[in-house]
Amino acid sequence: MAGNISKFINREISWLSFNSRVLQEANDPTVPLMERIKFLAIFSSNLDEFFRIRVATLKRLMRLGRKSRLFIEDDPVRILNQVQTIVAKQQLEFEKIYQQILQELQARNIFIINETQLTPEQKSFLTLYFRRHVRPSIVPFMASQFRKFPPLNEGSLYLAVRLQKQGDSKKPEHAIVEVPTKELSRFIVLPANNDKQYIMLLEDVIRLGLPEIFSMFHLEVVEALPIKITKDAELELEDNVTKSFVETISKSVKGRVRGEPVRLTYDHHISQEFLHFLTKRLGLSPHDTLLPERRDLNFKDFMKFPTLDMTHLQYQPLAPLQHKIVVEGKSLLKVIRQKDLLLHYPYQSFHYMISLLREAAIDPNVTSIRMTLYRVAEKSKIVNALRAAVYNGKKVTVLFEFRARFDEEANIYWANQLIEDGARVIYGMPELKVHAKLCLISRREHGKTIRYAAIGTGNFNEDTAKLYADHTLLTSDKRITNEVRDLFDFLKTNYKLKTYQHLIVSPFFMRNRWKSLIQREIQHAQSGKEAYILVKLNSLMDRDMVEYLYKASQSGVKIRLIVRGICSLRAGIPGLSENIEAISVIDKFLEHSRIFIFCNGGKEKYFIGSADWMTRNLDNRVEVACPIYDLDVQRELRTYFELQWQDTVKARILNGSLNNQYRQITDQPPVRSQQAIYEFLQQEHALEIK
Repeated sequence: MAGNISKFINREISWLSFNSRVLQEANDPTVPLMERIKFLAIFSSNLDEFFRIRVATLKRLMRLGRKSRLFIEDDPVRILNQVQTIVAKQQLEFEKIYQQILQELQARNIFIINETQLTPEQKSFLTLYFRRHVRPSIVPFMASQFRKFPPLNEGSLYLAVRLQKQGDSKKPEHAIVEVPTKELSRFIVLPANNDKQYIMLLEDVIRLGLPEIFSMFHLEVVEALPIKITKDAELELEDNVTKSFVETISKSVKGRVRGEPVRLTYDHHISQEFLHFLTKRLGLSPHDTLLPERRDLNFKDFMKFPTLDMTHLQYQPLAPLQHKIVVEGKSLLKVIRQKDLLLHYPYQSFHYMISLLREAAIDPNVTSIRMTLYRVAEKSKIVNALRAAVYNGKKVTVLFEFRARFDEEANIYWANQLIEDGARVIYGMPELKVHAKLCLISRREHGKTIRYAAIGTGNFNEDTAKLYADHTLLTSDKRITNEVRDLFDFLKTNYKLKTYQHLIVSPFFMRNRWKSLIQREIQHAQSGKEAYILVKLNSLMDRDMVEYLYKASQSGVKIRLIVRGICSLRAGIPGLSENIEAISVIDKFLEHSRIFIFCNGGKEKYFIGSADWMTRNLDNRVEVACPIYDLDVQRELRTYFELQWQDTVKARILNGSLNNQYRQITDQPPVRSQQAIYEFLQQEHALEIK
C-alpha cells in the first residue's frame, strides 16, 4: 500500500465519523433522557462549526482547481459530494432519534407543542406573552424594500414569511423575522395541566402572533417557516501597517456577518417557489448545501432545554475530589515546592488553579506572574486573580491569543481590562497562534528566585474544566521552570529562540522530537527489545506522523492510540499497521487531554501537552509538551491511560470502515473509564489520608 493515498482516511470524512459517535450517545437508551437531548444539541453544534470551517475551506480550495491538491492531496469537489451524502444520512438518523426522544418525553407527560396544538387557555397565555415580551423584540424586514437581503447573522434562527395581499393572489410579499434567542429563552414553559408539562418553542410563539403584526398592512400569512444560514468563519486578516493587530482582528470578526454562505437549512415543508426565491436572494450557489430538516432548526439551543426539575433524567454530578496531597487552607506553593502534582479535571476541581493564582496575588514574596490565555470563562476568575495580582504590585504579563476562533472578541475585552489595570499584555505572534497552556510564578526565597510552573493540556477556563477531561502539571522542577521562563522570553521578544532539553516546543522542535522518540522505539524493536508507544490525542491527521507510526508498526513496535476525534490512520491493516490498535471514548465528559508514553528501553518517558498530531499544531502554532519526571505522577498517568484503554462501555474501535463499533471484551466485567478514573482518584485520596 506504500504511496497509496488509501492509507489515509480523509480528515473531513473522519470528522463526520466522530460526530456519528456523538449521535450514538444520543441514541443510547442507557444515557439519561435529558442528556440524550444534549448530545443531539452537541451533534448539531459540531456540524455547524464543521460547515463554517471545513466545508468553507473546501469551497475555497475548489476554486483553485488542480492546485487544490497541493494543500489537501485530494479532490475538494469529490470530498464535498461525500460530505453532502454523509450529512444527509446523518440527518435522517438524527430525526429518527429525535422522534424517539419525543415519544419518551411524552411517556413522562412532557410535551413539546406548536401553535396548532393549543387549548384556549394556552393560547390566551401565549398571546399575552407574545404581546408583552416577544413583539417588542422583533422587527421584520420586508424583501420588497431591499434589492438584496441584508446579511443574515450566522447562527441565528429566522422565520421566512410568505405573505399575500388580501384579495390579490398574484403578487406575494416576503419578510424575514429574526427569532430573538439572545434576548429571550428559546423554550417557553406553559402552565402545567393535570401533571402534564408543556413546552413551546419561541419561533412557534412568533408564528402564532404573525397575523397580528401583518394584519395592519392587509397581508395574510401563507407560509412562515424557519431557516438558518451557515457562513464561512475564516477571518480575513488584511495586511495594513496603519492598523494595530487588535484593530485588524476586531474588524475581521465584525466582517464575519458578511462571510460567504455555505449552507442553508430550512423546514422541509417549504414550497419550491419560496425556496427558489430565498436561495436566489441569499446568493446561494449550486455547490452550497441546501438541507431540508424538521421545524426545530438551530438545535444547538437544546443544550439549554428546560429540565423541569427532573434530576433523575440527567447525569448526577460527581462531587469534585480533593487532590491527595493538597490540604485545604494550606499553601499550594509550599506543596509544589516539595513535590510535583498533577491535576485531573473535571474529577478534581479547577479551583486549585484559581487558588494558586490568588495565593500568588497576595504573597508578598511573589514578584511576577506570566501566563498564556487562549479561551477564558465568561466571568473569568483567572483574569480576576491576575487583576488582583496587579493591584498588589506584582509584575503581570499575559499573552492573549486574539485568533482563538469564536473567542476573539472576548479575549480582546479581557486584555483591555488587564491593560487598564496596569498588566502587560502581549498580542500573540503575527505568524503563529500561541496554543500552549503555560503559567509561571516567580518568588523570592532566601535571596533566590524560585519559579513555579503550571503546564496544561487544556485552557485555563473554569467553565470548560467542569466538562473537559484535562490535566495540569504543577511543578517547581528547575529543569522545567527554567525552560518555561525561556519560552516566555521568546514570546515576549519573538527572537530569543533557545533550544530545549526538556520541554518539547513547536513549531521549531516538536515534530523532530516526536519522530526521534518513535525512531528510538523502532530501533529497540529491531534489536529484539520491548518497544511500545501509548498516545492519547484529540486528533491524529498529520500524514508524516501517521507514516512514522506505520513504520514503527512494521518494525514490531506495539502502538495503542486513544483518539477522540479525527483519525487519519488506518489501524490493524496487515503489512501496514497490524501492531496498531485505536479506540475513541465518547462519554459524559469530553476527552481533551494529550498523553504520550514511550517504552524507551524500559525507562519509560512520559509527556502531557497542548498539541494534537495535526500539521497546524506541529508546524504553525506555539505548543508545549512537558515531560513528567515524578515517579508517582507517572504512575497516576499510566493508570489513567490504562483505565481508558480498558473501557468496554463507551469505547469505539477506530478502523478503516468507520463503523464505530463498540469495543467489547467478553471475559471481563464492563469498564466505564470515566467512572473508573473517578474511583481510582477517590481511592488515591483515601490511601493518602490513611
